Amino acid sequence: MTKFKIGIDYGGTKIEGILLDPNGEKLERKRYSYNKNYSSGISTVQKLVNEFDKISGEICTVGIGIPGFSSKDTGLVTNANSLWLNDKPFKKDLESALNRDVKLMNDANCFTLSEAIDGAGKDFKSVFGIIIGTGFGGGLSYKKEIIEGANQIAGDWGHQPLPYPTTEEIETQISCPSNNCGRALCAEQFMSGIGFADIFNKKNNTNFNSHEIVELDLKNDPRANLEFNLYEDRMARLMAVMIGVFDPEAIILGGGMSNIDRLYKNIPPLLSKYTFSNKVKTKILKNIHGDSSGVRGAAWL
Repeated sequence: MTKFKIGIDYGGTKIEGILLDPNGEKLERKRYSYNKNYSSGISTVQKLVNEFDKISGEICTVGIGIPGFSSKDTGLVTNANSLWLNDKPFKKDLESALNRDVKLMNDANCFTLSEAIDGAGKDFKSVFGIIIGTGFGGGLSYKKEIIEGANQIAGDWGHQPLPYPTTEEIETQISCPSNNCGRALCAEQFMSGIGFADIFNKKNNTNFNSHEIVELDLKNDPRANLEFNLYEDRMARLMAVMIGVFDPEAIILGGGMSNIDRLYKNIPPLLSKYTFSNKVKTKILKNIHGDSSGVRGAAWL
């Protein structure tokens, strides 16, 4: 029985892989660019797996995180922002190319699993993992296992409406551009790094990215400080809804926006304002494995 694990993070422009030994320690990690099409993605995954098999000297298990999910009913990928994956039998085609079983799961679930097993959530039974980057996704873990749900979207809160919207937020008139969403007040359009920057720039007639706005805030720019205050309040509202439904012991942040230190100081005091509880015990934590969490979680599948 194989003891080495391969995890693959299938991104929109790059595909990254990691090889873990039986103790979960990294032996090798590689990343390749690929052409944005279906066959190039499969051949790149195959290249990574073959290289890791050679390093380990055995046929390794393979888990893959994708920006969508593979339907248990049809075997076809849906809701992927790498559009060439949608409506394709990706799992079946990968298993044929790799000549072995493959575990496939949403990339936010892979992040959550990684942090729940041996990351920031290792000491907690129930974990909600959030990725705040280009998009805004989430996943649920209980007793070190992922809860996928009946529709395979448990915890994937990115395309739900922003709760308790303010007049300003309603008048912002943001609608999600995703083909399978299009909802007004879509949370992703407010909370993702891109959405955060778009709102700031529209309000201030500027052209900054989220990293530059963080730098402005560190220099005590009042515009940036105000926007982060609003952002933290929105996050507290969203977290309060998830606490009311799942009530996790820990909420773990990942993605580019998770590197903003002030979030971990300012969000927890706001939670009691929106949570229907006398005291909020849920911990708000930064990830431990950083941008390795996706590939590590895929390997743990």
